[in-house]
Amino acid sequence: MTAEDGRQIVRCFSQDGEERVDLDVSALDLPEALHTALVAALAARTAPGKGLTSIESVKKAYRAVVAFARYLTRLDVVPQSAYELTPDQFDGFYEHRKAEGIKTASMELADVRLVLVKAEGLSDALSGRLAGALPSRPEGEPAHSYSRTELKRIAQAARTMLRTAEKRIRSNRELLERFRAGGIDVDHDTDLRRRLQILDHLDRVGDVPRRMRNTAGKYQYAPENWVTTRGKVKEVVGWLYLVPEEIAAAAVLFGVMTGQNPEPIVKMTAAHHRADGGVGPGTAIVSLRKPRRQSRAYMDLALSEVPDWISIPEQPDQISTRDILHTPFGLYVLIHELTARARQFAGGNRLLVTYMASGGGPGTAKGRGWRPMRTDGALISKLGRDWNLPSDEVDKEGNPLPMRPLRLETLRMTYIELHQKPVAHTRETATRYLVRNRGNINEYRTVVAQALTAEVAKARARSKITAMTAEQVAHAQENVEAVAAEMGLEPTVLKRMIAGELDTVLGACTDNTGGAYNPGEPCRASFLLCLGCECARALPRHLAVQVVVHDRLAERREQMDRLQWAERFAGPHAQLADLLDQADETAVEDARRGAGPDEHKLADRLLNRELDIR
Repeated sequence: MTAEDGRQIVRCFSQDGEERVDLDVSALDLPEALHTALVAALAARTAPGKGLTSIESVKKAYRAVVAFARYLTRLDVVPQSAYELTPDQFDGFYEHRKAEGIKTASMELADVRLVLVKAEGLSDALSGRLAGALPSRPEGEPAHSYSRTELKRIAQAARTMLRTAEKRIRSNRELLERFRAGGIDVDHDTDLRRRLQILDHLDRVGDVPRRMRNTAGKYQYAPENWVTTRGKVKEVVGWLYLVPEEIAAAAVLFGVMTGQNPEPIVKMTAAHHRADGGVGPGTAIVSLRKPRRQSRAYMDLALSEVPDWISIPEQPDQISTRDILHTPFGLYVLIHELTARARQFAGGNRLLVTYMASGGGPGTAKGRGWRPMRTDGALISKLGRDWNLPSDEVDKEGNPLPMRPLRLETLRMTYIELHQKPVAHTRETATRYLVRNRGNINEYRTVVAQALTAEVAKARARSKITAMTAEQVAHAQENVEAVAAEMGLEPTVLKRMIAGELDTVLGACTDNTGGAYNPGEPCRASFLLCLGCECARALPRHLAVQVVVHDRLAERREQMDRLQWAERFAGPHAQLADLLDQADETAVEDARRGAGPDEHKLADRLLNRELDIR
């Protein structure tokens, strides 16, 4: 098609129809017949349903064709038509790009092939070459994720920016509400009156007050002078709304805590389902779309009110219960609230929307206005440059070097590396990520070892569950008052304990309100915590389920992320191991063989948290 300025373009849309790009094919300076064939092939390659699901993949194909066309025009004999293209020219393009130092030469050749196979009129020789093998991709340098401390710096910078934005927007909204309710006298304060006038206009119209201005014969709406004296338009709009950099910070924080791909994060919707029914802990289920997954492109993401280990400070007690920016759910709820009015102006249902004072990019809306965040990553990169965070690496003088560029892709790689689990892809794909990224595997192993050592040390430093032998139980049945006195228990409590009336899961509880977890109140702690409670007693009849839970924990160590296992189960596993060491080996083996369906079912319910009070 022909653009308004006379350029010949191929207009392409992303698979969801939300983005478009105009490919300037007039830039292909080729003989007319060859130009026509290549443009038609490019249009066929980028047509809907042909496998290019995102605007970036479309641009990639276009850039490869432009490079191929530029190479052809520099040949001694320039082909005049598609039929005159030869296998030597196709292979020569790859050698030429390699000689120029282009590391992605093999990928460019693959993109060119996928376009050429759509062209009509190719020779049999070239068609045969296109069906053959392509040069293998060089392995290249290993990718590097951020370290754990670098990731925390990024998360902290994003949280600081969003906390500042929340405070600014809430205070201005409160001021506007008081003004509209007649609670502010502005008769004698011109500056305050103007400020409130701007706030009112921003809330009603979604823009600053403007006037018509004639600049060199061109009429345009320009901000009122008394608006610009208070700052740039973007800054003034930011009185009530998140500015582009703050929207980018929200995307970064989503990347830190979820590890999702850039496009699903940027295109996250405001539509969601509250799986918690509105009563905590909060969980919002949001529908995401990852085009490369083809038939499995649509997926649900559960944003929970549980902080991820990587995003919290070294001392978890530093986190305020009101600090919602340490959980994916809290972040989602906050951004949803702060962008609610902006979404009405922008239209659509995207979560991350903002006011752009200018620009828009090729094929997108031009000039100022409300728009969803773009997926090209430019805003994220700019945010990283503005923050200028230090890395863990230092120069020869010992000064910190700047952190590598801020990218959602690198945040995703870091998440997968540190959590050692797939996110919206298969385990095989996750393995390829990990093989490619060897930058922080040693640090991850160190973190796991430190967590394992710390959790085991904490578990063994706590009070230990008291175990009773079969002989002690038999003696108590004959002389309950004497044994109760020795154990510091009331005789009635000891009788009920021996009768099985006070059983929990791994032992029996002698005082439901006297433990350390909920002193003075009925205990709500997990039954796993009985292993370190002074109120707990282990009797011989509990040995079977103790053995089963011990073995289940050992199995889970091989099935789940090592760091998560260390943080959640290393302590109870060590406590159970100590408890089993106190028993006779024969008794332990007999208990393991004699454990029936009831013990196994009880152990599964315990470890699946079905018995927890939530």
